[in-house]
Amino acid sequence: MAKARAIVKRLKAVKNIRKITRTMELIATGRFKRAMDRANEAAAYTEKIAEIVADLARTDLDFSHPLLESRDECKNAVLLVLTSNRGLCGGYNAGVLRQAQRRHRELSAADTTVSLEVSGKRGIKFLQFQGQSISERYTHFEEKVTFGEVDELGSRFAESFVNGTLDRLDVAYMRFQSASRQFPVIDTILPMGQLAGNSDREAASSINVDYEFLPSASNILEDIVPAAFKAKLFKCFLDAAVSEQIFRMVAMKGATENANDMVGSLSQQYNRARQAQITGELAEIIGGVAALD
Repeated sequence: MAKARAIVKRLKAVKNIRKITRTMELIATGRFKRAMDRANEAAAYTEKIAEIVADLARTDLDFSHPLLESRDECKNAVLLVLTSNRGLCGGYNAGVLRQAQRRHRELSAADTTVSLEVSGKRGIKFLQFQGQSISERYTHFEEKVTFGEVDELGSRFAESFVNGTLDRLDVAYMRFQSASRQFPVIDTILPMGQLAGNSDREAASSINVDYEFLPSASNILEDIVPAAFKAKLFKCFLDAAVSEQIFRMVAMKGATENANDMVGSLSQQYNRARQAQITGELAEIIGGVAALD
């Protein structure tokens, strides 16, 4: 009887866990849909404005912008790492942190002073455990990150780059490509000459684009270049948010399926234990009757 009771107790615990994981899966699904809509809405604008800036950076015009200028020597760099505040999202944080550590080693080996800025409690705890020095910590960015929050961060980075106290800005995050494909990447978004991807650069290099500037090229660049930088930074946060919900949704779905398997297995064990118990009781009764005869 003790064995059957232990199985019943464990069965109840597994069923309770299954309810929790199923609920978390549904919540992550709802958040994923909202986050994906925001990411898709920002994608077209971000890609187009980055394409324009990349085209301008390749032209032979006699003007430039500080955010487009590459430094001959990279002395100071910032590595911004985007992780989650909560766990239970599979390998989401591990993939991003692995890429971040690799880039940190590369920059340090090149005698570059690297400042780590980390968003998300999971990344902060991990890097602290690894003994890394973190210059800035952010825990207020959630799946509903607003442009105003990112704009404040981007303004500080842009000002540091223009003043010369920052030579490079790398962002380690989980890029969202589709609902079935997300992968950890590191994008160098300052200087902005590296905003466009290799495929974009190759495609654009074969096309000569002529721009007509009204009222002047300098006035337009003064507005469009910082806007493109902040849009790209905002897109990194949006990609990270939607990827986190996808990873959590998949992880909770897997946990729910595993709980279903455990419920079935424990139910079989309970039925066998109960059957053995009943058989034993019947044998005792029959043996007692035989002894009385």
